[in-house]
Amino acid sequence: MDGIISHNKKLMENLYEKKNKNRGQAVFRLVLSRWKKLVLAMGCMVVVAAATSASAYLVKPMLDDIFINKDQTKLLLIPGAAILVFFLKSVGTYGQGYLMNYVGEEIIKHFRISLYERIIDQPLSFFHTERTGVLMSRITNDVNIVKGMVSTAVTSLLRDAFTVVGLIGVVLYMDWKLAIGAFVVLPVAFYPILVFGRRVRRFSTGCQEAMADLTVFLHETFSGTKVIKIFTLEAFEKERFRKKAQALFRLEMKATIAKSLSSPVMEFVGGIGIAFIIWFGGSRVISGASTPGTFFSFLTAVMMLYDPVKKLSNLNNTVQEGLAALTRIFDVIDREPEITEPADSVELDSATVGVTFENLTFAYNLAEKPVLRDVCLNVSPGEVLALVGMSGGGKTSLVNLVPRFYDATEGRVLVNGHDVKDLSLNSLRRNISIVTQEPILFNETVLDNIRYGRMDATDEEVKAAAEAAYAHDFIMGFPKGYDTLIGELGNRLSGGEKQRICIARALIKDAPVLILDEATSALDAEAERVVQKALSNLMQGRTTLVIAHRLSTIDHAHRIVLLKKGAIVEQGTHGELMAEQGEYFKLQTMQTSRGVIDSAGEGQIEAKVPGS
Repeated sequence: MDGIISHNKKLMENLYEKKNKNRGQAVFRLVLSRWKKLVLAMGCMVVVAAATSASAYLVKPMLDDIFINKDQTKLLLIPGAAILVFFLKSVGTYGQGYLMNYVGEEIIKHFRISLYERIIDQPLSFFHTERTGVLMSRITNDVNIVKGMVSTAVTSLLRDAFTVVGLIGVVLYMDWKLAIGAFVVLPVAFYPILVFGRRVRRFSTGCQEAMADLTVFLHETFSGTKVIKIFTLEAFEKERFRKKAQALFRLEMKATIAKSLSSPVMEFVGGIGIAFIIWFGGSRVISGASTPGTFFSFLTAVMMLYDPVKKLSNLNNTVQEGLAALTRIFDVIDREPEITEPADSVELDSATVGVTFENLTFAYNLAEKPVLRDVCLNVSPGEVLALVGMSGGGKTSLVNLVPRFYDATEGRVLVNGHDVKDLSLNSLRRNISIVTQEPILFNETVLDNIRYGRMDATDEEVKAAAEAAYAHDFIMGFPKGYDTLIGELGNRLSGGEKQRICIARALIKDAPVLILDEATSALDAEAERVVQKALSNLMQGRTTLVIAHRLSTIDHAHRIVLLKKGAIVEQGTHGELMAEQGEYFKLQTMQTSRGVIDSAGEGQIEAKVPGS
């Protein structure tokens, strides 16, 4: 048994390594696709490497010809050469920095767009399982870390590689015997890179996960400030934030220790090499086998050579952090949407649409009990069908299957006789409008929010939709009218105003199927009356599925279906269901009694008594 577990574990590790390798290759191909700018940047790096090598070489003629031999001609030539060398190095440094950062920013833009597009393509179930803050962290924090790997690490790798080659040429040219001794110590300096690099990658992954958790916390608490304040839990939330910040701090410090140790260890190893060169090179100068200029030029080149090797430690840290971020990014990019359409999908284009639920069973998770069981229901074109029942009966789940926010576990959903799985998603959803209990608006102008229903709508069409939704009057009361910004999620508007803008948005879409998911349940009586008038305009001539919390709002329904524990238990007109005196009768009686009590206590309009 242990052998099987060990084998499976090894197999999973191999698959993980293979996947990471493929992801690394994908990033590499992405970098190479910008080859023109890379070639120019590499040309600049060659100039920088040549200038660096030349500056090390100039130490020899400076010491031997100027300070020892006192050559007046060289006193003029060598400073001029030094100015030219440093000018070329400056130009090359600017060129390589600009070009490599341009490539890095382009790749980051590619990742941000790819991430956003992949996230937006996911079904609703994805957003119910993934936390919003984590997804935001992938697009912002993780992508920025990859930017460091692409622009900084690739730049450093290429630049330092050219510099190392140039300086090795200078070192070998100056004194090949002394060079051999220096190169014995150099490989030892690479060992800390491997040891500390692995630790940095592990801690970096933990930091990124902790940062995502912190982003989630901030998103939730900032969105729920009203709840926090009404329950006076500011101190509680502050303490929670302190703990999360402390956990992130500990991980950051572990990563900092690993990063900070690698450079000093390499510095010490490099110091041993320099000490050896001073001893061995000094003895050769004393014996006359070498000149002071040759030795100091050699020493300068070696010290310059150790510098890019030392930088490789930080480079490796950056690469490890970037690889950890890449894993989290590709976990989203590689995720295929669960809701797909066939290559030969059918276009739905009809002025009238009927919906059929055929032996339908649905569960959000196969491991859980179904929320809908063997539902059979036909909704004729133009029919207004009300879905009622206690909370948890499956009403919202049922209507969410029509636009394929989810797919049925068993059975089919048919639209005009076509299985929704055979229809193109765009054409299916183009024919459906939804008004939900929680109005979803964007921090744009009133005009833009209504036009969201049909992007090519004219200003006149937008205003006509607003008038039909009984929204025009209050919109014109705003300082800028239709050009007024409504705030995040429409927080500058009242509940009734937000709902009427959502109705105007649905009106302008002019879809043949309408879903109303408890569209008035969160409104007060006055706002509800106005919204109901707007909804009456919206429902005219449309196949409408109404989820009703308040039964008094479905008098207009052609048929009422009562769902209980995921199954249809009653259906018919209001009069028929009241005559049966079953579940619907009980529900209606309970709500009516509550309405009478409320009206007596608050002076509201008394609800109708059944049968009156």
